[in-house]
Parts: sequence; structure tokens; C-alpha cells
Amino acid sequence: MQTIHTLIKELTPADVPALEKHFLSLDESDRRLRFGSPLNDHAVRNYVRKIDFGRDAVFGVVDDKLHIIAAGHLARSGDAAELGVSVQGKHRGKGLGGAVLRRAHMHARNWGSPRLFMHCLSENSTMMYLARKQGMDIVAEYGEADAWLKLPPADTASYMNEVFEQRVALFDYELKSQLAGARRVAKALGNAGKPKSPKGL
Repeated sequence: MQTIHTLIKELTPADVPALEKHFLSLDESDRRLRFGSPLNDHAVRNYVRKIDFGRDAVFGVVDDKLHIIAAGHLARSGDAAELGVSVQGKHRGKGLGGAVLRRAHMHARNWGSPRLFMHCLSENSTMMYLARKQGMDIVAEYGEADAWLKLPPADTASYMNEVFEQRVALFDYELKSQLAGARRVAKALGNAGKPKSPKGL
């Protein structure tokens, strides 16, 4: 089976509308697993609005329609970097969550964070699986779980790898933007060429 490399873009404040749409697309169960409680739409919007892109890092996997189908929020938290990951239901089972986790791992390492941390509900079997696969130590009690991973110091290779990944992701995003724009123009021209129905019919 051929392995497909998942392109992950580090997001900016310009991506906030798409990020908000991604979180709002999660159903009540998914929101509970992602945030620890089933946040309502107002709380989700407030969460996105409070993200500090100058301090934290946010990553996204974007489809051909420029929709964010998987996201990771990496926050500086004391002597560790804390990560939250979400993947839209219909796109699960494709390795997107693991790819976001690996990207965040590299970024946290380049930050100089000594540890990567994830907190989730013990019932979140997908995140528990990804954490174990990444080699994280897991402590579970009272229905919640903490996963920890000690990070090695950054080096030239880790810095260069992250720069390369971001440039490729940005190039891919630009291509998708151009294709999406071309599709909109083609659709508009197609609609303009259709005969209008007589009024009243």
C-alpha cells in the first residue's frame, strides 16, 4: 500500500474563519472528546477567538475546497507544550490525527519545550491510540488521561524539516486556492449561460 504524505499548514489569524467552521462542524460527541465537554456554538467561537497565534501554534489539514478537515492547537503551558487534536468524522482512519501529532511534536521540539502533553477523556480511544503510537507515557484516572512525551533538543535537521514542511504546505494551499477560484469562475460562467425560465413558470 502506498503511503501518502499528509501536508499540514501552520495556520495564521487569516485562517480563523475556516478554523471556526471546522470546530463548529464537530457534533456534540466529538466536541466533548476534543474539549472535555460538549461546548455549544457560542463557546466554540469564543475558544477560537481567544487563540493567541503569537504565542501558540495551530495546524490544519486542508481539503481541495479549502475546508480544514483536521486541526491541532499547540499551546505553551509552563514547562510543556499542550496539544489538542480534532479530525472531522468522515475523514478519520486516514492517518490525519497522527500526522498532526507528529507535526506538533516537531514544532514543540523546535520551540525548546522539554515535553509534549495531551489531556483527554479516557474513553477517547483514538487519541489514546495515537499517543501510544507516538511513544507517549499515559497516566489515566477518574475517567481522564494525561499523555506525556519527553522531547529531544532541537537541531539543524529539525529546524530545516519544519521549514520544508511549511513551505510545501503553503505551496499546496496556493494551488488549491487557485483551483477553487477557477471552479467558482467556471460555475459562474456556466450559470450565466443558462436560459432563464419565464416568470410564473
